Amino acid sequence: MISDGERKRFCDYFYQQTGMSFIDGKPYYVDKRLEERIDATRTGSFAAYFSLLCAGGAELQRLISRFTVNETYFFREDYQLACLTSDLLPALLAGRSAERPIRIWSIPCSTGEEPYSLAIWLLENFPGIDNHDIEITGSDIDAAALDAAAAGVFGARALQRLPQALVERYFARESDGAWRIIADLRGSVSFTRVNLIDRAGLALHRGFDVVFCRNLLIYFDDASRQIAAENLHEAMAPGGFLCLGHSESMSRISALFTVRRFPGAIVYQKPSRPTASRQEAGR
Repeated sequence: MISDGERKRFCDYFYQQTGMSFIDGKPYYVDKRLEERIDATRTGSFAAYFSLLCAGGAELQRLISRFTVNETYFFREDYQLACLTSDLLPALLAGRSAERPIRIWSIPCSTGEEPYSLAIWLLENFPGIDNHDIEITGSDIDAAALDAAAAGVFGARALQRLPQALVERYFARESDGAWRIIADLRGSVSFTRVNLIDRAGLALHRGFDVVFCRNLLIYFDDASRQIAAENLHEAMAPGGFLCLGHSESMSRISALFTVRRFPGAIVYQKPSRPTASRQEAGR
């Protein structure tokens, strides 16, 4: 049994490391995962396990994998993908040099369905794709999820929203019945491990024109959401667009972004030039 004090001690530590808050209202969710890892590591008690966890190394990553929900599927919330090609990219490309790369960031990318969805959608729906250099980066805090994403192997459940013609065009059937995304598409997406509340760790992630950050902020409390918003803002190019999950709203978190309402989706834009009020909001 995990005591209330032990649970709080763990939740405080996990919050500091990841920004994810589980301290209120989820004792069973937390206890079950801690007990699984105590058994798996044969540490025998919370105290011994917590010492192992705080020592660094791979155990924190294993625990992060247990606390993050990595189940997703291709073409999820595809109205945002449609908005990307019908509205966001034309707005970004207006008056812009064709030599400048279009940089798209998927965070969290989980096991790869979302960034690969972006690649497939662009190939199928963006007529100007051959005229532009498009860079897609998938990032996640979960190292195991990133390994799975780089491997690019998916089950039928992940492909359920894809038309069969696209499955046959972009995937090869494996001997065990799974589907592996073709090598050209695997090579078109780069994957990096990122903690969205770690400003120093995000220093190399800059200049993104479009960011898909869907269903991550629901795990954060108000303070972590504010830090995440500031870090996303810092990572984006001026004029860039941010797409959140359908139940998330940046307007309730930060004044750094401008709300943009397109026919198919509501997105958030980093202003091309900071105003005095926004500079104050970002301090």
